[in-house]
Amino acid sequence: MTELAASAATGISFDLPEDVQSVREMVRDFAESEIRPIAAKLDETHEFPAATTKKMAELGLLGMFVPEQWGGAGMSYLAYVVAIEELSRVCASHGVIASVNNSLVCFPLLQYANDEQKQRWLVPLAKGELLGAYCLTEPQAGSNAANQQTTAVLNGEHWVLNGSKIFITNAGPADVLITYAATDKSLGSKGISAFIVPADTPGVRKGKKELKLGIHASDTREIYYENARIPQDLLLGELHKGYSVALATLGGGRIGIAAQALGIAQAAVEASVQYANERTQFDRKIGEFDAIRTMLADSAVELETARLLVYQAAWLRDQGRPHTKEASLAKWHASEAATHCANLAIQVHGGYGYMSEYHVERYWRDARICEIYEGTTEVQKMVVAGQVLKEHALGG
Repeated sequence: MTELAASAATGISFDLPEDVQSVREMVRDFAESEIRPIAAKLDETHEFPAATTKKMAELGLLGMFVPEQWGGAGMSYLAYVVAIEELSRVCASHGVIASVNNSLVCFPLLQYANDEQKQRWLVPLAKGELLGAYCLTEPQAGSNAANQQTTAVLNGEHWVLNGSKIFITNAGPADVLITYAATDKSLGSKGISAFIVPADTPGVRKGKKELKLGIHASDTREIYYENARIPQDLLLGELHKGYSVALATLGGGRIGIAAQALGIAQAAVEASVQYANERTQFDRKIGEFDAIRTMLADSAVELETARLLVYQAAWLRDQGRPHTKEASLAKWHASEAATHCANLAIQVHGGYGYMSEYHVERYWRDARICEIYEGTTEVQKMVVAGQVLKEHALGG
């Protein structure tokens, strides 16, 4: 049998595996029953959803791809992104709370921590007994994350940290801070190390809660390190290898944020379709007008291509295959799709779309951050271009 014939016989399935479909149903039921009734109020009050975050932990949603031996649910990465999608479809803040704890906190501990560190920190984080935050971004280290000004100096048996981080998601309720600092500034990116920093460490201080355009229930703050002393054994991974830890972590984090954007896009399209089927003008449902139908069609193609890219990136990660380009493609397209779909949803709703009662304006506000955090769209384009050029060179 030829290779082509064998491929045809095997076939390609775009159906989700049964276990992933079960995760979708479970998370959707939870999101609809527990989160949707409070989502608008959380957006209004900016309150961190402690009670529903605890329930997410009880459902295993804060350590989804962490093996059971380390406190996690032992699910696939595809199951994880479907869960983030379903949470974000109802409330994007819940989506990013779970995404950060999974992708940016549990992942580097799973990959780089020693067994003692995993037992002490990963197990309670994966179970949701503790909540984590990822502390990389600084006032002078945004897209150029290698420009770390926070320092860590070894003093006896302790590291002494000084500096500050900004825009830290989960900062307020966080118990554990995965922190990046320069351990040898003369080496640039090759002199950065990663640390596990307990949030209650003397000298660690959390700033005021930031007021943001969207994802209001997500707690975002600055973190200050003022001669904060942590034990020497809280170094995560190898000395001076922290930048590699950060980049590897962001690769998966981008897929998580892409899934968040996908959920927002899904919510926007659903709202547009429902309104188009209900609203009457000139004695006709507005869904019968070509202008509205064009908006719905444009939204549909954005949504479905985003879903294919996000699921492909997650599947490649599950297979242990290279996915740097695919993760950036997914993050880039899904984040822009979310903003576009939410913008069109506002237009479909007309004047009502500008009112908080109809929620689509919240979808737009929540979507907009997806084009910025965990690598801006411009950074994703740089990554994709670099990978395309590398592939071409290897192919030549």
